[in-house]
Amino acid sequence: MVSYIIRRLLLLPLILFGVSLIIFGMLELLGPDKLVSVYIRGPESEKVAGAAERIIKKYGLDQPLPVKYAKWVGNILKGDLGWSLVGKQPVLNAILSRFPYTLELALWAIVPVVFVGIWLGVVSAIHHNRFLDHFLRVFAIVGWSFPDFVFGLFMILIFYSKLGWFPPGYLSYESEEIVRSAEFMKITGLVTIDSLINGRFDVFLDALRHLIAPVITLA
Repeated sequence: MVSYIIRRLLLLPLILFGVSLIIFGMLELLGPDKLVSVYIRGPESEKVAGAAERIIKKYGLDQPLPVKYAKWVGNILKGDLGWSLVGKQPVLNAILSRFPYTLELALWAIVPVVFVGIWLGVVSAIHHNRFLDHFLRVFAIVGWSFPDFVFGLFMILIFYSKLGWFPPGYLSYESEEIVRSAEFMKITGLVTIDSLINGRFDVFLDALRHLIAPVITLA
C-alpha cells in the first residue's frame, strides 16, 4: 500500500506537467488575436489605441512557444490565473469568492453519504444475495452512473417547480439581507455555521432548506 502511494506521488508531477501542456495547447489554438481580446478585457487595460501591443508585450504572446509556456506557468505559480470573462474579475478572485459555498455544500453532502451509505451497506450485507441486496446494488450502480447535472434538473423540476419544497439559491431574500447586514459576523464564510455563531437559527434553518436539494444531488 505504501509503495503504491509513493508511486502515485512520483507520477503526480508528470501528470501535472502533461495537463499543463494540454491546457496551454488549447489556449494556443485560440490564436494571438483571440488571446489579446481575452486579456484586454482585464482591469489592467482599456480598449484604447496601443492596448493590444501592451498586452502582447506584457504576457509575451509574441514569444516562442517554450518562452510563452514558461511565462504562463510562472504566472500560475504566482496566482495569476487570468481574467474571467463571465465573472468580470480575476479567475483566482472568482474561485475564492465561491469557495465557501462549495466547501459548505461538500461538507453537508458528507452526512448522507456516510450515514445512509453505511446503513444501506449493512442492510445489503444482512440480506446478502437476496432480492433486497440485488435491488440496492442496482440502485447504487444507477445512482453513481446518473449524471449529477441531469439529476439536479429533475430535482428542480419536481421538488421546486411542481411541489415547491426545496427553493433554489442558497438563502431566501430575508435571510440574505440578514447575512449581508453589518451586524451579522462572517467568521467562517459558511452560512450555516456563521448563523449558529450569530444565534440566528432562522437563517440556519433557511440555509438548510436551500441545501437539501443540492446535497441530495451531490450525494
